[in-house]
Amino acid sequence: MAQSPRALIVGGGIGGLAAAVALHRRGWAVTVLERARSLEPVGAGISLAPNSLRALDVIGLGDEIRGLAAWQGDGGLRTPGGHWLSRGSAAVMAERFGGPLVLLHRATLIDSLAARLPEGVVRTASAAALVDPGGAGRPARVSTPAGELEAELVVGADGIRSAVRGTLFPGHPGPVYSGFTTWRTVIPLPGADFASHETWGRGRIWGTHPLDDGRVYAYAGARVPAGGRAADDERAELVRLFGDWHDPVPAVLAAARPEDVLRHDVHHIAEPLPAFHAGRVALLGDAAHAMPPTLGQGGNQAIEDAVVLAHHADPRDGRTVEGLAGYTAARKPRTTGISRKAVGVARLNMMRSRPGIMLRDAAITMVSKAGPALFLRSFDGIADWRPPRSPYASDETGVRVP
Repeated sequence: MAQSPRALIVGGGIGGLAAAVALHRRGWAVTVLERARSLEPVGAGISLAPNSLRALDVIGLGDEIRGLAAWQGDGGLRTPGGHWLSRGSAAVMAERFGGPLVLLHRATLIDSLAARLPEGVVRTASAAALVDPGGAGRPARVSTPAGELEAELVVGADGIRSAVRGTLFPGHPGPVYSGFTTWRTVIPLPGADFASHETWGRGRIWGTHPLDDGRVYAYAGARVPAGGRAADDERAELVRLFGDWHDPVPAVLAAARPEDVLRHDVHHIAEPLPAFHAGRVALLGDAAHAMPPTLGQGGNQAIEDAVVLAHHADPRDGRTVEGLAGYTAARKPRTTGISRKAVGVARLNMMRSRPGIMLRDAAITMVSKAGPALFLRSFDGIADWRPPRSPYASDETGVRVP
């Protein structure tokens, strides 16, 4: 029996694992190379919109993840004093875009994706470097601690500081600071009873969302210089910045421990890459199009990338290089537009000018009264995306077959 073409995935995050599952189902012999010693994800919560849930349907995970949806009622946008600027609901969201918005811990999604892969596919403590991107007449080559590997396809899913991207496009300027930093935490909050919300202040934002398991996912952002750290601890810094905001913000801060709070400066790729591929190598997720989290689409777009890449990378026809050109054509315009929109939203919700904030809040209120909430409108053209039609049908096991 002929050996299946080989695909090496550099990076075992959400995008890398989603690509591994999608390519495995398509018929590739997949290996995931993750430099960390385990698949424990960096980060806290993630929101999955209907677009990425439909992508997860392609790899058999959509309904499982939809079952974790905790946001069932009202939600929306507030001011630091608690006034609602714009309100929406899970039901309206589902009706408008054909599905719910699911908030869950990143570890839950990582575990679900990894469980879809055969034993031994994921190699941890395996730092990888691209040696040769390959081409139509030769395989790509990757160096690892265990030696050099060859493959018909390499996927660079190694994040915002992607070494694979740097090898493919050494002249690209890479990511730039987005102008703000973020804090995130997932904590138990017994007796919590509040509507899912995001709050926009003066150069600061806060979000609080219930999860399916009884915990709360909270995040914050503030316009500060890059590279900063709190004088005491990051929880104390959040109390200083947000301690007098509306309920349940003080309760969340009181329940959090300093070690529960993660802080990261936000960067994005301002200058789009010339392509998302070169030779036999494809880039996906933050390695290809890192964007601010203001639309909550970073992980969603990585999942979309994964299933579109598998759609274009047919393991049977020997035309991987041509297939990757189709992947770039399908993904670059969409992700570039969403990234620019996320940058624009960051300018809006991180605004510092008091007169500008007054005009912004008044406009949001007026627009939301006249039609769907701003929160929902921001997803138009994003959450209604659908995966490409596969040229393959699915048998009863869900595996793609001719």
